Amino acid sequence: MLKTKSCGQLTRLDAGAGVTLAGWVHRRRDHGGLIFIDLRDRDGITQVVFNPATSGEAHRTAEKLRPEFVVQVKGTVSIRPEGTENKALPTGEIEVVASTLSILNSSKVPPFYINEDVEVDENLRLKYRYLDLRRPRMRDNLILRHKVTKFMRDFLDERGFIEVETPILIKSTPEGARDYLVPSRIQPGKFYALPQSPQQLKQLLMVAGIERYYQIARCFRDEDLRADRQPEFTQLDLEMSFVDEEDLLQLVEDMFTAMVEKLCPHLKLIKPFPRLRFVEAMERYGNDKPDIRFGLELHDITDIVGHLDFPPFKAALAEGGAIQCLGATGCAGYSRRQVDELTEIAKARGAKGLMSISIGAEAPSAMEELKAEHVKSTLSRVLSLADFQAIAQRCGAKPGDLVLIVSGKTEVVRAALSDLRMELGQRLGLADPSLMAFAFVVDFPLMEWNSDTRRWDSVHHPFTAPVEEDMALLDTAPGKVRARHYDIVCNGYELSSGSIRIHSREVQDKIFKLLGYTEDDIMARFGHMLDAFEYGAPPHGGIAPGIDRIVMLLAGEKTIREVTAFPKNQNAVDLMTDAPSEVSPEQLAELHLCIASEDKK
Repeated sequence: MLKTKSCGQLTRLDAGAGVTLAGWVHRRRDHGGLIFIDLRDRDGITQVVFNPATSGEAHRTAEKLRPEFVVQVKGTVSIRPEGTENKALPTGEIEVVASTLSILNSSKVPPFYINEDVEVDENLRLKYRYLDLRRPRMRDNLILRHKVTKFMRDFLDERGFIEVETPILIKSTPEGARDYLVPSRIQPGKFYALPQSPQQLKQLLMVAGIERYYQIARCFRDEDLRADRQPEFTQLDLEMSFVDEEDLLQLVEDMFTAMVEKLCPHLKLIKPFPRLRFVEAMERYGNDKPDIRFGLELHDITDIVGHLDFPPFKAALAEGGAIQCLGATGCAGYSRRQVDELTEIAKARGAKGLMSISIGAEAPSAMEELKAEHVKSTLSRVLSLADFQAIAQRCGAKPGDLVLIVSGKTEVVRAALSDLRMELGQRLGLADPSLMAFAFVVDFPLMEWNSDTRRWDSVHHPFTAPVEEDMALLDTAPGKVRARHYDIVCNGYELSSGSIRIHSREVQDKIFKLLGYTEDDIMARFGHMLDAFEYGAPPHGGIAPGIDRIVMLLAGEKTIREVTAFPKNQNAVDLMTDAPSEVSPEQLAELHLCIASEDKK
């Protein structure tokens, strides 16, 4: 080894010891006769002092040092003089007095500061990702990610799970996002697909008798990107035989609880994890991945104002929609510009507008005593004082609050108010950043009607088992069938979906046909699974938490790009390697492919 200790290891107990260190020059300070450097490696920073009285040659070489030079230093550990200690560093009580210095490699001036935590354009960071990863924040994120996956492996190993790798080149069976396709050179005109998840393979492992499987699985989806999506991502994929929902949920809760308490003890948890029915989550929060760290819940006021002769309300009810609201704490003094900003957020989710009621700070605390002079509203010509009082009471508004109202199709109303709720939660600082608010969402519908394609779609995926007592509804009212499907959410993010799976060929075949697959489609895409189910498939279920999102939340980051070593940008481009890129005509010919010109598309 070119070093005997790491730069984060040394303490005052090492005083007098000879050591060899190697790493990068983090900072250099020339104090006239003495030269100091902070030497950095993955484990930390140690101060090194070059004294011409100790080694003139090492001191002369140190004059050449610049940030990010790679060096090896030999010297003696010394206690720092009193008053010069650096309490911010674990090694801050000592320094190494250098006797020899070797420059292992020089460095150009980096395109951004590595030794300072300053804001840097993300595209520049991604182009020079190998430099960005030297920064302490990014290094710590990758170390945390390593600890998370190691914890998961150890936790599951102790509970009888075995890790099994599944293929990356599989058959294309698109039933979710678009597949990434890989052409076969050996089988011209045929393609592999990169797995969106190992779903079918892990179920086949249950048929194979593995009983408890897991894998840190790489998955691929060709979909539009956002802060919590990448074209390739990593999930903890696990499957168990002879279990029901309660077994899976308890396993996941135990794992996440123990993981947070061990790896991030500064974070708080709600224990036990709350459970919300899908319908309840949609009614209270407007979506199925609610951030439950704060209130601002949605309230339906259709029964209060639905009778009024007001065109937006009448139009909403005519299309079977709803009129709903939420109370924004302390926002009664919002300016016209601020309310317009909220209106644009609602419109971005399809709402035709946003109505508001401002309750003055001087209003009585009992809303039934509210007077007209306490209210300022875009609906003053429409609503009576009794209506204002009823709405305020319904949403729990207090003096100084702003009530926001949206009407229209129910799904649009919920989406608009959900986004407004999240925006206000952020603006008002309502969410405790130190709280990991895990929750389970259960009792999802099995299917939902797609009015565009005029067919039923799976809410989760087509291998999800229906609730046993709802089986008869498959023939008469598929939309009312509940699924044995569960999600785990945290702080407004969906971390995972899971379900108890179908293990009967007859039931699986029935579901495929309800989803509009022909007999030929079923056999071409899923014949291998149906055949397997005829050989004693056990009852089984699983879940697949997304590791990128989990680490993002634990690290307090806003995007999974900050916890991924080499991510793509929001246009799915790797700026460091310039991928995707064109390939040579010879490569295309080998794969029996040609690129269509733009005018032929």
